[in-house]
Amino acid sequence: MTIELHTWNTPNGRKISVALEEMGLDYSVHPVNISKGEQFNPEFLKFAPNNRIPAIRDPNGPDGKPATVFESGAILWYLAEKTGKFWPKDLAARVPVMEWLMWQMGGFGPMPGQVHHFLMQPEGPARDYGFTRYHTETKRLYGVLDRRLAGRDFVATEGEPSIADFAIIGWAWRHERHQVPFDDLPNVAAWYERMMARPATARGFEVSLG
Repeated sequence: MTIELHTWNTPNGRKISVALEEMGLDYSVHPVNISKGEQFNPEFLKFAPNNRIPAIRDPNGPDGKPATVFESGAILWYLAEKTGKFWPKDLAARVPVMEWLMWQMGGFGPMPGQVHHFLMQPEGPARDYGFTRYHTETKRLYGVLDRRLAGRDFVATEGEPSIADFAIIGWAWRHERHQVPFDDLPNVAAWYERMMARPATARGFEVSLG
């Protein structure tokens, strides 16, 4: 049965479309136009109480019962548990996947998101302060990622990506928008090219999310 993906064309939305494509799951896209406030519609709030996209409805959830999941990190974790894909079976091997997934959720998303916000504000001291603060932190996080990827193909696993890669690439996809070129980030640049060369990942960015 088809998973419903309720989403919009944002980095957090792209994390999930990439994962669904990589996992080979059947899904349908249900656009939630956040520019029109559709994330506040009562029907959406029934299964996305934080009025944020993305959220999913899975008609074949645990024990064969319907399930809903909100928050992009939780959705990735759920899909990995559901399919057993891009999610190591051994707990020790899972730890770095969980660490880098939480790293993305806690920083490499909120920080560039704030950069996007301040770039849209009228020019002035408040805009300059906000942009400088969050852009500096965003660049620091890219440096952390570049060091992690030294000598590695993927962020948290060997041989194939994990859900941590799917989470991170959703935001790295917008690196030009938050004004972080890859010129001084050779390991990030190589990883990004490697990920985007994967047919399923490419499809995850090509599918229309609204």
